[in-house]
Amino acid sequence: MRVAVLVTGGKDSTLALYHILKEGYDVKCLATVISKREDSWMFHFPNIRLVDSFAEAVGLPLVKIESSGIKEKELQDLEHLIESLDVEGIVSGAIASAYQKTRIDEVCKRLNLVSVTPLWQRNPLDLLNEILSLKIEVIITGVYAYGLSKDWLGRKIDENVLVDLVEINRKYGVSLVGEGGEYETLTLDAPFFKKRIAVKKARRIWKGQSGHYQISQVELQNK
Repeated sequence: MRVAVLVTGGKDSTLALYHILKEGYDVKCLATVISKREDSWMFHFPNIRLVDSFAEAVGLPLVKIESSGIKEKELQDLEHLIESLDVEGIVSGAIASAYQKTRIDEVCKRLNLVSVTPLWQRNPLDLLNEILSLKIEVIITGVYAYGLSKDWLGRKIDENVLVDLVEINRKYGVSLVGEGGEYETLTLDAPFFKKRIAVKKARRIWKGQSGHYQISQVELQNK
């Protein structure tokens, strides 16, 4: 099946892409909606413009569209993007968010496409352990939940992070995979990447109880 994979550069879309490639789907391109609003209901925001570097590191073409980020209207932008693609299915990294999945499903239904969600309803801790076992290199680029501090920005997801996330989940109910927008990520490397992304310049920006890791310079390096 010819598919396009919705990507943000984060861990979930990376893992979904890994599974789709492994299962032999014909991935024609990556697709991204770039929201102009930080509080988009549907789409990733921190460092989203690095998705070009992500696509180059993966070695697949990228198709993208800008969106106002206005609730529900941003779905029209997603639909405009998808209907321009010569594919039979759309892949997303949805795990537990019914809001996200049902809306992508609806767009696909209107366009007579298959909605493919390889991570849907999988155990969050299993997903994080799979990321570690595959040696997918991921850093945290945004935190928006109680229990996650400024120190988390730029932190690499490793065994220590998993231990801390399990404890924060137990105390505050924060999703282990950040499915509710509790935290955002950027993938720097994965087994199927042609090149790895190296962060050369970044700073932590903190406001009140949340913040993001603003990356201003990256470099693609040979592996």
